[in-house]
Amino acid sequence: MLSYNVRSLRDDTAALARVIHACAPDLVLVQEAPRFFRWRKAAARLAKASGLVVLSGGATAAGPLLLCSLRVTVERTEDVLLPLTPGLHRRGFATAVVRIAGARLGVLSCHLSLQRDERLAQAGLLLERLASMGVEHAVAGGDLNDVPTGKAFRHLAGPLQDCRAVAPWGGDLTFPQDGPRKRIDAVFATPGIEVLG
Repeated sequence: MLSYNVRSLRDDTAALARVIHACAPDLVLVQEAPRFFRWRKAAARLAKASGLVVLSGGATAAGPLLLCSLRVTVERTEDVLLPLTPGLHRRGFATAVVRIAGARLGVLSCHLSLQRDERLAQAGLLLERLASMGVEHAVAGGDLNDVPTGKAFRHLAGPLQDCRAVAPWGGDLTFPQDGPRKRIDAVFATPGIEVLG
């Protein structure tokens, strides 16, 4: 599994596709997928160039997107729009229940608010969504816009395990992209999932 903020594909899309393809993931939790003009075509092109298919999300989830390999069997998907705070960016979740090698798994991609109180509320909605998926095991990941000591991050890390994926540059700092100084992105898993790396 890979979680990736693609910044609305404003950067080198071919390089992005090469990175995703090299990681050979079964699932990609995307944040900031294209949401406007011809967004479906842009998502399909990224998926194809990465050797994957579009699973769920995009503009219908306000930016989060799920991509998957053909090894994934899809049970169901749902795009969730979160309550809108006037004057702030619309947020949502791309979710799915899938089977990989016989294991049934809930999956959620998110991009939480820049505003502290809204972000904390969204973290609570994320936990509620995972609990309502009807699966024993689930993973959630994305751009939290919060550091590990922040309230929203801690709210998620309470009932979930922080997978603390190691970034390719040798650390776990994720933001800003041109010289990471803090970690605002994370992948979480329900207890019972063994995180290998």
